[in-house]
Amino acid sequence: RRPLSRAGRVASHFIARARRRRGTIMELHPHPAIPQKKPVLVCILDGWGENEYEDEHNAVHVAKTPTMDALKAKGQSFYRTVQAHGTAVGLPTDADMGNSEVGHNALGAGKVIAQGASLVDIALETKNMFSDAGWGYIKPAFANNTLHVIGLLSDGGVHSRTDQIFGLMRGALADGCKKLRLHVLTDGRDVPDGTSHEYMAKLVAELDSYTAQGCDAKVASGGGRMAVTMDRYEADWGMVERGWRAHVLGDAPHKFKCPKEALTELKKDGATDQYVAPFVIVGDDGEAVGTIQDDDAVVICNFRADRVVEISKAFEYADFDSFDRVRFPKTKFVGLMQYDGDLKLPANYLVPPPLIERTSGEWLAKNGLKTFACSETQKFGHVTFFWNGNRSGYFNENLETYVEIPSDNVPFNQAPLMKAREITAAGKEALLSGKYDVVRINYANPDMVGHTGDMAATVAACEECDACVKELLDLVEELGGMFLVTADHGNADDMVQRDKKGGALKDDSGALLALTSHTLAPVPVAIGGPALPAGVKFRDDLPKAGLANVTATYINLMGYEAPAEMEPSLIA
Repeated sequence: RRPLSRAGRVASHFIARARRRRGTIMELHPHPAIPQKKPVLVCILDGWGENEYEDEHNAVHVAKTPTMDALKAKGQSFYRTVQAHGTAVGLPTDADMGNSEVGHNALGAGKVIAQGASLVDIALETKNMFSDAGWGYIKPAFANNTLHVIGLLSDGGVHSRTDQIFGLMRGALADGCKKLRLHVLTDGRDVPDGTSHEYMAKLVAELDSYTAQGCDAKVASGGGRMAVTMDRYEADWGMVERGWRAHVLGDAPHKFKCPKEALTELKKDGATDQYVAPFVIVGDDGEAVGTIQDDDAVVICNFRADRVVEISKAFEYADFDSFDRVRFPKTKFVGLMQYDGDLKLPANYLVPPPLIERTSGEWLAKNGLKTFACSETQKFGHVTFFWNGNRSGYFNENLETYVEIPSDNVPFNQAPLMKAREITAAGKEALLSGKYDVVRINYANPDMVGHTGDMAATVAACEECDACVKELLDLVEELGGMFLVTADHGNADDMVQRDKKGGALKDDSGALLALTSHTLAPVPVAIGGPALPAGVKFRDDLPKAGLANVTATYINLMGYEAPAEMEPSLIA
């Protein structure tokens, strides 16, 4: 066997350590200096980074944020930053942006777990992907049927990576695949807008090389990630239906013979990569070149779960009724990973899911501690499912209350305040109830509005969140509790693409090139509240701490020593 990479060794270490600890008693012990005093507030500002570029393109910097400014002014004993990207959250390299999924995994687990991209890298490097059960399930289709690959064509590393897609396809070619069809979703969100042409050109060249080796390989359909297929949290099933019609039925309003031509034509009127209209590639006879039929193999090649759960349900469930599929081919369907462990969705997958056991939520439930968690639809899964180690449902329904505020179904820059006020009201009600040991809140605005590239709207989003945090902190002060305010990754902290010297990039017309992706910026962590004992402050010996260190910190604030298996607390 080939030796494992560093990512592989890290993954093996944590899996082995988790297995050794499985079955040990989960008992929290009182903290020697911090009382068990309710309430404790844990507040996550989604997408709020502390960027080195503090200029007019940093919405967090430009926004009027007196609450966060006041927390920062208390100094390093009560306010610091932690890493929220790369190896600090289990991603392969420190060039990999963090995201809400891995961020909430780390915040909830208190451990650095090898994550989606890392697990796929390991499976490809060791070639285990091509010998595991998922591959064995789809391989029989290679000789006489079609292998369809559906996914985000990007190397953004948040949902997918092109090198992994190519690695998967090359493995299929080596195993005798005779007919291959790609169903492409363009990005422009995790990578700069306009790069879809470059990615498509590389894909077409790759497929042409397969054709030269005897595999009939073509792009079959496509569309932008925010127009086709990649809806999440059931916010817009119409997106998924458009994807189904294009990928499966070969039915779309736009038809082309060449995928590169498709992008050129569909972007002529200014459409961004995210919103490219659905299209189908046809042959000289005008018929779609890649409809999905009975006995074909279908692979979703995204490693991140949230935006492929719905299309997975459409392929997996015979009794699916969220839209009219018209035709339901009996395919050999797999995900790159299993996207929902409790739903066993999909039943077959190419890379086993990360092992995230004994998360903070489970520890609290095992010790009879009550939790309240709330966000709006766009981040509700993060503050529950991802926080709990990619686990649906409750550890103990009698001890946990989860509240989802329905998100607006509009572009978020058109309503940048989103549901921050409703989330705040729910959080205040939970704090006032006196029922909960910890109240966990997530504000989606900086991330979701930041993704639109709209600077003014993102500034408004940050200001709204700052005002809402003040309401919560004022109530914690009144109730005599403690708080921890943090974030999961950067986004709103940089809204423009930059050159290597940090200067803002512009297009040929002189307009700024918006940055719609996450950033590599660290994120803030602030603690306080009237119940915080004198002398309790941040330690100064963890300069490279990451999000996983935050978990032990809020367990300490609840009056307990953190489990030894977690990353060290930030508190001295």
